[in-house]
Amino acid sequence: MSTETFLPFSRPEISEDEIKAVADVLRSGWITTGPKTAEFEQKFCEYCGAHSAVALSSATGGMHLLLKALAIGPGDEVVTPSMTWVSTVNMIVLSGATPVFADIDRETMMVTRETIEPCLNQRTKLIVPVHFAGASVQMKPIRKLAKKHGITLVEDAAHGVGTEYMGEKIGSRGTVIFSFHPIKNMTTGEGGMFCSDDRRLLERIRSLRFHGLGVDAHDRIQQGRSPQAEVLEPGYKYNMTDIAAQLGLSQLARLEEFIARRTELAQRYIRLLADIDEINPLELPRWAWDMRHSWHLFIVRLDIDATNMSRDTFMARLQQLGIGSGIHFRAVHEQKYYLETLNLKAGSLPATEWNSKRICSLPLFPSMNVRDVATVVRVIKEILSK
Repeated sequence: MSTETFLPFSRPEISEDEIKAVADVLRSGWITTGPKTAEFEQKFCEYCGAHSAVALSSATGGMHLLLKALAIGPGDEVVTPSMTWVSTVNMIVLSGATPVFADIDRETMMVTRETIEPCLNQRTKLIVPVHFAGASVQMKPIRKLAKKHGITLVEDAAHGVGTEYMGEKIGSRGTVIFSFHPIKNMTTGEGGMFCSDDRRLLERIRSLRFHGLGVDAHDRIQQGRSPQAEVLEPGYKYNMTDIAAQLGLSQLARLEEFIARRTELAQRYIRLLADIDEINPLELPRWAWDMRHSWHLFIVRLDIDATNMSRDTFMARLQQLGIGSGIHFRAVHEQKYYLETLNLKAGSLPATEWNSKRICSLPLFPSMNVRDVATVVRVIKEILSK
């Protein structure tokens, strides 16, 4: 029995008031990087407790600029999980450096100090742990590890807007890169934010995001670009527009509301799935008492042995019955290009590979209701009963 209307995996939550606010920017005469972008940077810092921030056109752009600013290139290694979106690894490879994959904890799907440490050597220049699905990596021991070896540590918080760890929001310390893609907890259409308490690094990122100029496209004092703006070094074009920043400001004001709703829906999923042995929700981190989950994704693992069904078949049947789903993620080292170029042997990342075959993200977005969750679970039971 299919659902009456298709339930997508995700849908951005954008109100009429937000649409009007963006339209006002379009009418303002300043639509590229300007006062709204500066305000968004400030408000985002206030929200997460960051020292300072630079708004960007994407989180991927932030990773590109980071690698450039740190002069990471040929001969250098960057440690990160393979269980992540390919953009991080793409940027590492395009910089000329070598990605080194740390395995994950099988139940939380995140790296730990224990999985990172064996990957380190004298060529390691950067560690990039990835907060996953709205949960936080256990950062304290990883920070100590990075400090011990004198290695730069940057957090990939594409999934971590609003997540808290040890009483602090992700972004309140160190260097952190966020994403505002439409499926995230808040969106700017496309966009990202680079936060850091390293002032010199942050100013380098600010310059590199806009052609390497010594001032922003929007100078906060002159309310426009300085006529004496000079190129300090060749840069890129990763600046955020005021159109996107206004949407970000509106979404940021509603973020706590979004997270509360996602949490309610996730808890309903957990209760309704508890008696389905073939479906195993992603386990809350063992340090969850020290963390606030922001529920960016609701991920389950299918018991492919008990069901004699592949994850892809399961997702296809959900689709046929009116339920959207996603994969977050197929392991990077199993993607065609990296499979052929990195020469990693099957089984080299056992927990990553185990999850890569089984994971599926179920619908989760604020405009869903509890009946939608019940419908998803009903359809799952129907699929597994055949």
